[in-house]
Amino acid sequence: MSSQTATGSQTRKSMKQDAFDHPDFYALDDLLTEEHKLIRSSIRDFVKREISPYIEDWAQRAHFPYEIVKKFGDIGAFGPTIPTEYGGGGLDYISYGLIMQEIERGDSGMRSTASVQGSLVMYPIYKFGNEAQRKKYLPKLASGEWLGCFGLTEPDHGSNPGGMVTNFKDMGDHYLLNGAKMWISNSPKADIAVVWAKNEQGRIHGLVVERGMPGFSTPETHGKWSLRASTTGELVFDNVKVPKENLLPNKTGLGAPLMCLDSARYGIAWGAIGAAMDCYDSARRYAMERIQFGKPIASFQLVQKKLAEMLTEITKAQLLNWRLGVLMNEGKATTPQISMAKRNSVQMALEIAREARQIHGGMGITGEYPIMRHMMNLESVVTYEGTHDIHLLILGNTITGIPAFV
Repeated sequence: MSSQTATGSQTRKSMKQDAFDHPDFYALDDLLTEEHKLIRSSIRDFVKREISPYIEDWAQRAHFPYEIVKKFGDIGAFGPTIPTEYGGGGLDYISYGLIMQEIERGDSGMRSTASVQGSLVMYPIYKFGNEAQRKKYLPKLASGEWLGCFGLTEPDHGSNPGGMVTNFKDMGDHYLLNGAKMWISNSPKADIAVVWAKNEQGRIHGLVVERGMPGFSTPETHGKWSLRASTTGELVFDNVKVPKENLLPNKTGLGAPLMCLDSARYGIAWGAIGAAMDCYDSARRYAMERIQFGKPIASFQLVQKKLAEMLTEITKAQLLNWRLGVLMNEGKATTPQISMAKRNSVQMALEIAREARQIHGGMGITGEYPIMRHMMNLESVVTYEGTHDIHLLILGNTITGIPAFV
């Protein structure tokens, strides 16, 4: 038996059985199709089998389980809305949301791995690439044979991606790419990177950079307190020769990567509810079992208040996301609507994680329960793909017509 298998077996034995079942106080399941519920059930079973028994150990050791990539491919977690002819699931956006919800219920880092692959790598290749690029990259990404990453954020340009300095020059038979990106999920293990850079005229384009191209490196980021079971790093380009056929031809400008972020933020809006549900479910169970002053702490008013507020906020977020999913399916969802849902879900999940930690008392800081891991993970989720405050300003711009961030 390998040391990894042994560690996994020991972890499985030491953990309580994952008996999670989602709260549905407003009977939202009635709004889902049978296919939606079947997809959710399938992903939930996968999480209970392949993630829940091991995730605390992975997080404690800051270990990214690379084998999960192929498993995600096998269950259709990569590119679920991409057409089946390219290896995707051909599913609707509510299905995509439910998949992200279930995976993040297991762990935000695991959901990051899946949502980056689908929304930030496969989506732009499908949407902005040509047929040859779709056929070359998408099936391998969908199956998990290849892992991808998305390069937009730079050391000095986060909330202002349009200020990027990464650039490429036309050298006749190829492009020469220089610059650096940071805080890139999946990068240390990625086979390809969808990179956004400026041409000599200052216009932003997307390019597919492949591992092994001379001058391309992906240093890993160490010392994270958050998303510890996810792999994060940089993208460094030192005179990288990129073949001209690797330029995504069908859209240019900052709007192209921002369209990708809309898709990813939609997935986060659903995913964060999964983290909130897991914290709520753990707090409810603990409150029923923990005896103080001769009775379960669930009998005390303040604990009931916390649980009631948790359920209320989860239910409100479920309703918001379901409606957004309908709008996404109809092609009517706007960037500000997606911003509202992403911001609302993550803030809600953070508050629930903190209240759940209070209910668990001292046990809430241990790996025996998922609370502190979710709380630390959500501190990244509230910042990436648009910070909490930037999403407020996107909404403020919509309300007033006055942009406050330029």
